[in-house]
Amino acid sequence: MVEREAVGVTVTGLVEAATDGQSGALWRLRHKGRQLDANLVRLLPGGEIAVHREPEVDVLLTVVQGGGSLTLDGAGVDVVPGSLALLPRGSARSLRAGPEGLVFLTAHRRRAGMAIGRPPRTEPRTPRCPLHLVCEQCHRHAIEADARYCSRCGTRLVPRAATS
Repeated sequence: MVEREAVGVTVTGLVEAATDGQSGALWRLRHKGRQLDANLVRLLPGGEIAVHREPEVDVLLTVVQGGGSLTLDGAGVDVVPGSLALLPRGSARSLRAGPEGLVFLTAHRRRAGMAIGRPPRTEPRTPRCPLHLVCEQCHRHAIEADARYCSRCGTRLVPRAATS
């Protein structure tokens, strides 16, 4: 794969710099902190990307050279240079290169990096016991984990920071 900055690079130059018989990603965005991922991909004549689903992100695909066919959720369409397709997240998609091969650009929101261990929490941590709720007026502990008002004096309860 050719390492170049995203400014001043041309698709034609990237394809010409690739070796004969090279398929796959010819170029991709690499700078840290980016919000966007983009890839220039070449499939050799008859090459294909098998049916798969992308569960996280919508993908915008544009064909820049060659041609072939795109199948999206079972519906097939021929693609040529200038074809533009939105591949919604969760959709089943596949690509097959025609006799001239296929060069296309994909762009999508950057996915979170892979990590070993538990996935990060998406919701706030909830306390494990109701003792985190103490009435500021009468200092009574709440009995229910989801209590909003003191059962003794009726004061609105304010959760303390969870320690677990």
